[in-house]
Amino acid sequence: MREHYRSESIARERSVLARVVGSGDTFTENPLDELSGLAETAGTEVVSGVVQRRDTPDPKTYLGKGKVSELKNLVEMHSADLVIFDNDLSPSQTRNLEKEIGTKVIDRTELILDIFASNARTHEARLAVELAQLEYSLPRLKRMWTHLSRQTMGVGMRGPGEKQLEVDRRLAVRRIHELKQDLKKVELRKEREVAGRRDYLTVSLVGYTNAGKSTLMNALTNASVEAVDKLFATLDTRTRRWNLPSWGPVLLSDTVGFIRDLPHHLVASFRATLEEARQADMLLHMADASNPAVLDQISAVYSVLHELGIDEKQTLLLVNKIDVPGAAERFSVVQNRYPHSLAISASARQGFDELAQLVSQALSNDFVTLNVRLDLTDGKTVAWLAKVGEVLSKQYHDDRVEVHVRLPARHAGRMKREGHIIEVLQGKLPDVAPDRDGWQLKLPTVGQVHPTSFSTPLTNEDVA
Repeated sequence: MREHYRSESIARERSVLARVVGSGDTFTENPLDELSGLAETAGTEVVSGVVQRRDTPDPKTYLGKGKVSELKNLVEMHSADLVIFDNDLSPSQTRNLEKEIGTKVIDRTELILDIFASNARTHEARLAVELAQLEYSLPRLKRMWTHLSRQTMGVGMRGPGEKQLEVDRRLAVRRIHELKQDLKKVELRKEREVAGRRDYLTVSLVGYTNAGKSTLMNALTNASVEAVDKLFATLDTRTRRWNLPSWGPVLLSDTVGFIRDLPHHLVASFRATLEEARQADMLLHMADASNPAVLDQISAVYSVLHELGIDEKQTLLLVNKIDVPGAAERFSVVQNRYPHSLAISASARQGFDELAQLVSQALSNDFVTLNVRLDLTDGKTVAWLAKVGEVLSKQYHDDRVEVHVRLPARHAGRMKREGHIIEVLQGKLPDVAPDRDGWQLKLPTVGQVHPTSFSTPLTNEDVA
């Protein structure tokens, strides 16, 4: 068997899929549907698949002996180059399977990492992917090398030398440290960049990969970002201006898509990319009504949001692709659990009026109406109020100007901290510290249930 180098791409290879389904796992009619989509996105040709139901995986080969033998026969029959598991394998299980089957074996995490590596376009995304790949590969270095003979040491050098494996592990650890330092700088720069846009309200698109976030962003903002029927087409956050009808301009951000069992390495590495969502005033959570596992996908997204600490933002659940066959029935199932969800079609621009109305209402909940007294010479503050809010009226007096304005509560808090004389006419001033921590407020949620109910598995009856 040819040695598998973990840095190699799996594109243009013939693959056989495998999955162990546990008693608590959720699945559609074909448990390999999602894995097949991931494999095709990575560029492999899927030729066959194996599914085994068992409560506990085999500690040696994950699959049972009979299924391993069946898998080996399928690999030989189809001249496959690769076996892809829809489960996370330990390094020893991977080695044992490669020995038994006689070909390269990768798990779900390595497949997702390969897709991310292929789609990374910016410096930030490449750093994040490289870090995640190195942290995943570190315990698997033993299978990456065949040159494990001891190094030849020169005259006067003490000790017998060290194995190449030890050198490679030390280099990997050093590179991981460097990447974490670089990503920390990126994260701090991203925080400053996002904080610099706080004059505008921000709305962030989140959701399962390929749910249609980029299509919706293009429809709402004429952004012309890439929107293709492919998993993880978007790895970098894009922010555009959205002129919300009967409201005004807000900033709309498109973020990286999530997926079931998203590798923790990737979640940690992409924190900087997800900074837009962390500091957004509101989240639009997009789900795919064309997928029979839509409830399971919604739960997976909320799980990642909870891991990132941003699951308590006000959130509007959008069930997209409502115009495809079978979507209306699935939307009814979704509404039983999320009664305030909204059905839309980003491609057909269906449901946009109600979407704009709901977003406007949700953003209005965090607004206050003030009467602000300013010096006649303070034209800068008057202009700033007009920029961040809606100036309802201005009254000029001999020594002052009184501005009647409606604006986000966080800006009102800034006015108070700067010592301006203000009178609250409607709403309530926040009693928080700096503007940059505004995302930590536990705001009311639109159509979101408590996180404890997110883990409810999707049964076959739910989508029947």
